[in-house]
Amino acid sequence: MREFDLGRAVPRTEDLLLLRGRGRYTDDFDLPRAAHLYVLRSAHAAARIRGIDATAAQDAPGVIAVLTGRDAATDGLGTFRGRIARKRPDGSPNYQPAYRVLALDRVQHVGDPVAAVIAETLAQAKDAAEMIAVDYEILPSVTDTAGTLAPGAPQVWEEAPGNICFVEHVGNEAAVKEAFARAKHVVRQRFVISRVAASPMEGRAALGLYDTREERYTLTAGLQAPHLMRADLAENIFKLPANRFRVISPDVGGGFGMKGSAFPEYALVLWAAKRVGRPVKWFAERGESFIGDHHARDNVSEVALALDENGKFLALDVATVANIGAYIASNGLHVPVGNLGGLAGPYTTPTIHVKVTGVFSNTNATCPYRGAGRPEASFCIERIIDMAAAELKIDRVELRRRNLIQPSSMPFKTGLVFTYDCGEFERVMDKALALADWPGVAARKEEARRRGKLYGAGIVSVIEVAGGPAAAPFEEATEIRFDSTGSATLLLGSHNHGQGHETAFRQLANHFLGLAPEQVAVIYGDTDKVFHGRGTFGSRSLSVGGAALQMAAGRIVEKGKAIAGHLLEAAAADIEFADGRFTVAGTDKSIDLTAVARASFNPLRMPPGLEIGLDANAVFRPPAGTFPNGCHICEVEIDPDTGVATIARYAVVDDVGRVVNPLLLEGQIHGGIAQGAGQALCEAMVYDRDSGQPLSGSFMDYCMPRATDFCPIEVGEHNVPSKSNPLGIKGAGEAGCVGALPAVMNAINDALLPLGIRHFDMPATPDRLWRAIQQANRGKA
Repeated sequence: MREFDLGRAVPRTEDLLLLRGRGRYTDDFDLPRAAHLYVLRSAHAAARIRGIDATAAQDAPGVIAVLTGRDAATDGLGTFRGRIARKRPDGSPNYQPAYRVLALDRVQHVGDPVAAVIAETLAQAKDAAEMIAVDYEILPSVTDTAGTLAPGAPQVWEEAPGNICFVEHVGNEAAVKEAFARAKHVVRQRFVISRVAASPMEGRAALGLYDTREERYTLTAGLQAPHLMRADLAENIFKLPANRFRVISPDVGGGFGMKGSAFPEYALVLWAAKRVGRPVKWFAERGESFIGDHHARDNVSEVALALDENGKFLALDVATVANIGAYIASNGLHVPVGNLGGLAGPYTTPTIHVKVTGVFSNTNATCPYRGAGRPEASFCIERIIDMAAAELKIDRVELRRRNLIQPSSMPFKTGLVFTYDCGEFERVMDKALALADWPGVAARKEEARRRGKLYGAGIVSVIEVAGGPAAAPFEEATEIRFDSTGSATLLLGSHNHGQGHETAFRQLANHFLGLAPEQVAVIYGDTDKVFHGRGTFGSRSLSVGGAALQMAAGRIVEKGKAIAGHLLEAAAADIEFADGRFTVAGTDKSIDLTAVARASFNPLRMPPGLEIGLDANAVFRPPAGTFPNGCHICEVEIDPDTGVATIARYAVVDDVGRVVNPLLLEGQIHGGIAQGAGQALCEAMVYDRDSGQPLSGSFMDYCMPRATDFCPIEVGEHNVPSKSNPLGIKGAGEAGCVGALPAVMNAINDALLPLGIRHFDMPATPDRLWRAIQQANRGKA
């Protein structure tokens, strides 16, 4: 069974089902007599609702009910609330707008839910929705991030003057000012980080059921954190005990942070199910997803780096305007501030100050998206380093090398908020330089120039926090339960939506308990079966959930020793456990774990006073976050005649701590790079500034990266085990995205630098690149 142990490149056990179309996603679930729900959404970015006439819709064929915000208020439904609070400039709590299941008296973005139609079929619900007459008073709107703070900008909420939700200062402002005053060099630049849509393969969906006998709700939906969703629904919307709700999250076709949020539709299907006395189902088509889902990123930062005469970093100052949308998503106020520590990078910068201003706008709320603030932070520090290298005429690699933290300095308290426990950043960079053939970049540039192409190379050294908030990481739970046949079930508080949990956690069970994969069932995503769970986010499942499994396995072994000692007629203290067998020390007398598990259900074979059965649960809370880090090197070629940028080469060396499964790791790195590169090259939610209408409302307008957009990605590793969890795992789910966004953009900018273009903002679409190149050429002429 060692071929399934930790460190083995085991193919995912769940892939056969998924590749054969046998996955079970929310829309695959059907219940008898289920009705269909369709949401009528606002066509305006900002408007008052003067009235809703649903008479014709209610009389339409197949319609069971039409629900509005007035109905929700009459039934006493509450509103969703952000899980994190911040402060306004005057120190008072940030304004928390009412995030309703259906708009009551005004709408605040295109796509805001206005009414819900429940009908026998989806087509009938759609037809009826077109019959609803909504009397709108259209109001001025603002969607542009920087524009929200402009004098005279439309006010999204009267209760939030100047559109300011919060202002947060992190770091030592006075020390930064002093460092800038004595700096030999100061480099400044404004960076715009685009708004993106998560666009998972599976759109959001929900199936609601109300049991009149038990007076209990059941929600089936693709979620990253079912237990947190249960709490949101129980406490904020229905104001009932949590045990009145069951939340089931089956197979999920991608989450990326967005499916960790609470959304109106999840409450709507439950409320509607009780109102009409039937199960109610809703599914978002892709066009609805663009205006109904939460978005991500979308901030503007003024970044300044101070350096001495030798190129040593003295201080970093960042002022960010973060667009949180019209409402506050569940974790919407975490992203702009919670991962700012990444601005320190793997560098010795002694003092850093960051000011973040969160602003309301007439757009969808923003929420975590793969990296959740870390790619933005890494982009700011890595882009300004490249610009400093160009201005000071210091080699980019050399400038980084001069400022990298050395292993002898660990643990290292950064100039901002993090304290790194370990890392060998220079060795990681050197390995990446070798893997990428960095010395050959100049020759490749020259070869491209001869063909009339622009060629650029980008290098970044990035670090992120994983496992949850660095100072107070969240806990995770795991339970191991044997049945009377000796088979085991793992019940996980985290959730698998593409990460490979069923494979990786079986590998952990094999390592700690000697169980073959076929002996282990894996259950997650059901609040009635899993006693506690935080969910999957922040690259934490194996570092935190895996540590909980290790603890539970230890308890299984301890109880198993007592049972095995009784069966082998030896003292428990003389029993040893290894490779799934209990052995009397110094003898050949042994019994395997499955036999012990079967015996545990036979009272006649159990030691006196020991509880029947073999099971254990554990909750692990790490003392601190972990710090995955890596060096990414990207090379791009740009055709100046068309503006098309092509990724020519990509290499990355990561330190993710102990590796459970190299195959899963490589897949996670590849996926993260694709998403980071996608934002750099093509993805962007674009709004018309006058009307507030989204102009990228389908995949015809919102460009997604494709497999053909990528070259082979070379992945190397240099792993230093973390000290924050017993497994030494750092996390890998977001590492690729954290590095790819700055690496690709640094490569783009390196290619444009010979044209005199000092900085080019994302996305690097062919149209934008072509226009920039033409403008630069005209300037030269």
